[in-house]
Amino acid sequence: MEFLEPVTFAGDVVVLEPLRREHADELAVAASDGRLWELWYTAVPSPDTMAADIEAKLAAHAAGTMLPFTVRRASTGTALGMTTYCNVDAATPRLEIGYTWTARSAQRTGVNTESKLLLLGHAFETLGCIAVEFRTHWHNRQSRTAIAALGAKQDGVLRNHRRQPDGSLRDTVVFSITDAEWPAVRSGLRSRLARHRPATPVGALPGLRAPARGSGGPAAPPGRRS
Repeated sequence: MEFLEPVTFAGDVVVLEPLRREHADELAVAASDGRLWELWYTAVPSPDTMAADIEAKLAAHAAGTMLPFTVRRASTGTALGMTTYCNVDAATPRLEIGYTWTARSAQRTGVNTESKLLLLGHAFETLGCIAVEFRTHWHNRQSRTAIAALGAKQDGVLRNHRRQPDGSLRDTVVFSITDAEWPAVRSGLRSRLARHRPATPVGALPGLRAPARGSGGPAAPPGRRS
């Protein structure tokens, strides 16, 4: 498949589907859960800027540098946030998982864990990436802790890396997971995700459902089509 071919991932907790313009209103509601755009060290779009943010991400996809997703709760179809494949280097191949944000009420519920399990699995096992990168603001301690908890290792800090909208300079912390590390990281994510799933029979391991290719419409939560 093409490196940035739109694809939908369906898990037990979340569904990741290709971002579309018509998702703007739902995503504005999700961002309002916690007023995430008010965190000065993040770049979460506000309801007023959501449509423009979506247009920018779709333009980046058309340019071959990003594949953006809307994150939905699998059981209800409710939009919970966004995430992307970005800084794509198809020749190496490697990429970054970034521009991720999640409605406050959905944080620490398994949403981020399963999203990363699905995205990393596709990157390493289908796209053949040799490394997947994560970046975050030095002052975003919650994000740094969450990335480290995935099993990613800190590569370093890019000092005065980028100027923020408020004029401040951002130090960017860079993490990565290599293909050799992926099997252990995958086991750790599956173990963490099991805490957020209903009890399963002894011997049953949490796994990944096959991704559905194509941009299509919203992926259907279990038991319904949308």
